[in-house]
Amino acid sequence: MNTTTVTTTEVVLPAKVETDGLLIRTRDLTAPAAGQVVLRMDATGVSFAEQQMRRGKYYDQPPFPFVPGYDVVGTVTGVGPGVDAAMVGRRYAAVVKVGGWASYLLIDAADLVPVPDGVTSAAAETMVVNGITAWQMLHRMAKVPNGATIVVLGANGGVGSTLVQLARHAGMTVIGTASPRHHETVRELGAIPVDYRDPDMYLRIRQIAPDGVDAVFDHVGGTALAQSWALLRKGGTLVSYGTAATKDEDGNSQLPVLKSFARLLLWNYLPNGKNAHFYNFWAGKRRLGAFRNRLREDLIQVLRLLDEGVLAPQIAAQFPLADAAQALALAESRTVAGKVVITA
Repeated sequence: MNTTTVTTTEVVLPAKVETDGLLIRTRDLTAPAAGQVVLRMDATGVSFAEQQMRRGKYYDQPPFPFVPGYDVVGTVTGVGPGVDAAMVGRRYAAVVKVGGWASYLLIDAADLVPVPDGVTSAAAETMVVNGITAWQMLHRMAKVPNGATIVVLGANGGVGSTLVQLARHAGMTVIGTASPRHHETVRELGAIPVDYRDPDMYLRIRQIAPDGVDAVFDHVGGTALAQSWALLRKGGTLVSYGTAATKDEDGNSQLPVLKSFARLLLWNYLPNGKNAHFYNFWAGKRRLGAFRNRLREDLIQVLRLLDEGVLAPQIAAQFPLADAAQALALAESRTVAGKVVITA
């Protein structure tokens, strides 16, 4: 059991602020309770969730103020009652939704997944929430067969670049949208790049796949969701996993998500053999044991592929925790390929 007082440095999102409005505070952690560990953060990151949370636009985010940070990779430095002391000194990854932007944090031991020795903490960080999301959408939700043709919107992003790599590993043809500056990166990942700023983007995709595609993974949402749906061939699947098109709009943060969900639900009843889903990372959490097991299984698969060199970590940039505001600003600039990582 850990009895040493640990002082943690945390980055706080105090309210709806600009990126330079983040605060830094220090405080003493309480001793880990039964089933908990003290985790020293080695790497965390900036995902689209934190960008939306800053605006108060993320679905089901906690009230301000709070410490953001959706996932974390770190080293256990202390354990609470009932936790194996052998975990101390070992590295683990976890999805926490909030709280990751801290030098130390308390976390349930049951949420931790071991990180292979041959994988750096920064590399592992790029694959935690992004890897689980990509794996579950491709293999659990869409169940895309090997050899299929798919479209990945935002193929240069954290989730998008992981989706491309997983799909190529499964022998799929991938059409990936990105700005021209990232087309070479998208090609190197194995996808066919299409300019997302081209007003005829969907026409360009149809020219590449005139018979339609087997799946579209759409993080944009909004009115263009219908055009993603139209790209599908009979039996194809649309997976919507975000509403980036409405990120700057004022109003209820839940409304764009609910609109997309309703539209997708309705499309499933159309007599055209297509399927539509809205991916929710936290679906099924009420059955906590099964939820944790599923996340563990999928993250182990992704980290194994990373360790084997099948997946290449896409690190856009690294910043120390004290420069989290700069990290967030860069991630929001829409100029990067991969994930912005924050380190201790």
